[in-house]
Amino acid sequence: MSGGVRPPRRVTSGAIAGLAGPSAAAWVERVLALSDDERAELLRGLSAPQRRTLNDAWVLWAHPGQVAPPGDWQIWLIRAGRGFGKTRAGAEWVSEIARSTPHARIALVGATIDDVRRVMIEGESGLVSVARIDEPVDYRRGAGEIVFASGARAAIFSAASPEALRGPEHHAAWCDELAKWRYGDVAWDNLMLGMRIGDRPRVLVTTTPRPIPLLRRVMALKGLVETVGRTQDNPHLPAAFLAALEDAYGGTRLARQELAGELIEEAEGALWTRAQFDACRVAAAPALVRTIVAVDPPAGTESGRGDACGIVAVGLGRDGRGYVLEDASVSGLMPEGWAHAVAACAARHRADRVIAERNQGGKMVESVLLAADAGLPLRLVHAAKGKVARAEPVSILYERGKVSHVGVFPALETELCGLVVGGGYQGPTPSPDRADALVWALGDLLITATPRPRVRGLAGDP
Repeated sequence: MSGGVRPPRRVTSGAIAGLAGPSAAAWVERVLALSDDERAELLRGLSAPQRRTLNDAWVLWAHPGQVAPPGDWQIWLIRAGRGFGKTRAGAEWVSEIARSTPHARIALVGATIDDVRRVMIEGESGLVSVARIDEPVDYRRGAGEIVFASGARAAIFSAASPEALRGPEHHAAWCDELAKWRYGDVAWDNLMLGMRIGDRPRVLVTTTPRPIPLLRRVMALKGLVETVGRTQDNPHLPAAFLAALEDAYGGTRLARQELAGELIEEAEGALWTRAQFDACRVAAAPALVRTIVAVDPPAGTESGRGDACGIVAVGLGRDGRGYVLEDASVSGLMPEGWAHAVAACAARHRADRVIAERNQGGKMVESVLLAADAGLPLRLVHAAKGKVARAEPVSILYERGKVSHVGVFPALETELCGLVVGGGYQGPTPSPDRADALVWALGDLLITATPRPRVRGLAGDP
């Protein structure tokens, strides 16, 4: 630990008791700065009462995403990745309501009764675990309720049995993993109709996001405040654990949803889905018999500095499948700049051919590419169809399992998901330059180059 005083390996009772004092925040910062092994050794040296005292001072350990936001809100949505600390935030929020409102009636709603018991109540960060030593809870498992020391009560409900929520009234509710609820809309409506005790009924929703209608509906409600976060935002998670997650899942749809807490929308009618990419991803390509680099030049080519230039390399394996090798696209360069990027990509992959769209700058495209590398094998193609129409037959190759992605290409894959049948391009970028380059490359590699069967006509017709 650089630049600071190492806290003692063992923490005395006096030091723990001092957690309520002005030096508490500084003490916590010093503990957090320890290595994982040092912190574990320090905590092992505490007695059981000391651990409980430390646990009761949770407000000092909470990261900003776990603290209820200020203001007159009705619904607090914590939409975050796994390990963010959603469950602890929910349990502490409910405990505080029970502490401050002795007559409170609280609903605990999960996807199933078992989920409520196993995670929200009995889990390591559940209500029983976070209860303060001087505020024991009476967990009546068979009756499906918790009675807090103050007299407040929390009842268990399952979204799989939404009719049980018809009738009961509540001051507050904690809804966990909303995106997993089987009968979510009915359960949510019945719950909200019963939120009518007290001057300011409130609901906390903790969930890892999924693109379901109910979550989108909740996100659009008036009176909602939202906390978003990633797994790595939790400072208490070991660095080795986070590094292992990144190595295993970095850049995938699973990581974006389950770890980054991102709500990934799939456009209706999209030619590609992110699940397709995850299913076709491989670590390496086999021996290749042909390689192509395709270019979608910037629309501003002739006038000087353009926008994005799509540059994608693909290869044909001996197994007859297409392999996406690299997304080498660049942005904001003069023609000479992106032309050199094309030449470099072709050299890296020993491309047999470079394909460029003739429409975008015509002869000028040819001249800048050839100037970048005099030996560059170049073929100009003409876009007689729109981008979506050209993309449709290539998307079918993915559906038939004819294409693999060698690694993760987030920007390219996002653009492909934005190509929609009958809806044009609905992606986040101004134009699908990367996607268009991929379509040209795979089309040439697997469609144009494939002999097509012909039916001969009668009487000498060709």
